[in-house]
Amino acid sequence: MFGLDPPHLAMALAITLFSGFVKGAIGFAMPMIMLSALGSFLSAPQAVAAVILPVLVTNIRQALRQGWGPALQVSRDYRWHLGMVVLFIPISAFFATRVPQWLMYAAIGLPVTLYAGWQLAGRSLALPLHHRRRAEIVTGIIGGLIGGISGIWGPPLLVLLLSIHAPKDEQMRAQGVVFFIGALALLVAHLQSGLLNAQTLPFSALLVLPAMLGMTLGNMAHDRLDISQFRHWTLLLLVLTGLNMLRRALELLGRPV
Repeated sequence: MFGLDPPHLAMALAITLFSGFVKGAIGFAMPMIMLSALGSFLSAPQAVAAVILPVLVTNIRQALRQGWGPALQVSRDYRWHLGMVVLFIPISAFFATRVPQWLMYAAIGLPVTLYAGWQLAGRSLALPLHHRRRAEIVTGIIGGLIGGISGIWGPPLLVLLLSIHAPKDEQMRAQGVVFFIGALALLVAHLQSGLLNAQTLPFSALLVLPAMLGMTLGNMAHDRLDISQFRHWTLLLLVLTGLNMLRRALELLGRPV
C-alpha cells in the first residue's frame, strides 16, 4: 500500500502519531520528527511530500485553539516574519529535488543544535525590541528558504520566539499561524513542482488521522506544563532534532554517489 510494505506503513503511522503528540504538547517539531524518521526508509522528496497535509491540518487546529480573534492578532504581530516565509517558500521549493539531501539536513540541523544547546547552557540570546522587525525579516527569509526545500520552516521562528521570551500561549498561536500559512504555501508550491502528486498525496492524506489523534493527546499534556517546563522541553527537543538531522546528513554524505 502506497508503495510501502506493512511494517514500514505501520512505522509511518506510529511516527506520525508520536510527532502529533509532541506538536500538541509544545507546538512544533512534527515535520522535523517525521522527516528525520521517515527519511530512514523513504527518500527525502517522498518524506517532504508525506508531511505536507498532516502539518497543514494540525496547524489549522493549533492556530484556532483560542479562537479567531487571538489568531488574527498574532498574524498582525508577526506579519514581517510571516510575509517572508510566504514569499520565500515558493522560491526555494523549485530547488527541492535539485539540492543534495545531505546539505538540506545539515543546513537545518547545525544552527538549530548550536542555538538550542547555547540556550540550555544558560546563555542568553535575547533580541532587543527595537531590532524585532529586522529579526522577523531575517528569520522569515531563512525559514522560507529552508522550508521550500525541506518542508521545515519552524526552527527560525522558534529562535525568534525564544529570544524575545514570547509567552507560552502566544508562542503556541504564533507557531500555529506561521506554520499553517507556510504549509499552505508549501502545498501550492509542491503541487506545481510535482513533488506532491497522485502517488504521494494519498499517503500524506492518510497520515492526517494519526497526526490529529496524537495532537489531541499532546494538548492534554501541554495544559499541564508551566512556562519554564515548556521552554526547557522546547529547547531539549530542538537539540535532539538538530543532532538527528546532522546524523542523517553525515549518513547521506557518506553514501557512494
